[in-house]
Amino acid sequence: MFSINHLSLEKSVIFGIQTTKIHTMYYSHLEIVNNQIVEGIQIKVTRQDDSKQMTELELQKGALLPEHVHLTDHTGYILRGKIRIFIDGVARELVQGDSWCIGKNICHYTEAMEDSLVIEVFDIEKEKNSDGQLITEPEQSY
Repeated sequence: MFSINHLSLEKSVIFGIQTTKIHTMYYSHLEIVNNQIVEGIQIKVTRQDDSKQMTELELQKGALLPEHVHLTDHTGYILRGKIRIFIDGVARELVQGDSWCIGKNICHYTEAMEDSLVIEVFDIEKEKNSDGQLITEPEQSY
């Protein structure tokens, strides 16, 4: 933990992505790391506290976020573009301004129909790993 401009910062790794946790209610966009999780999809963890995590996904047309599940409920909102979400085998096309909620442990994947920008918010389910350390969700292997 260290301090910049009187803010207390803590570096951590979530889903293999380095993040900076600021112990106030604001995050600086200058501290957010952009990471490619699969070909054509960039992710930023834009905000996280003890109960929520917000991510920004930038998807290039044709990119596919492979099938996966989350341990917690999450919701999403499309800022721009068009995506197709497959939830339990059912496809749904969503465009700018559309939103969704997916319950925990529900299998889903996403295909970008156009270049798209998506915000997702996750509940954080605290668990302990075998070393007794607190974790949020198991790392996904995309």
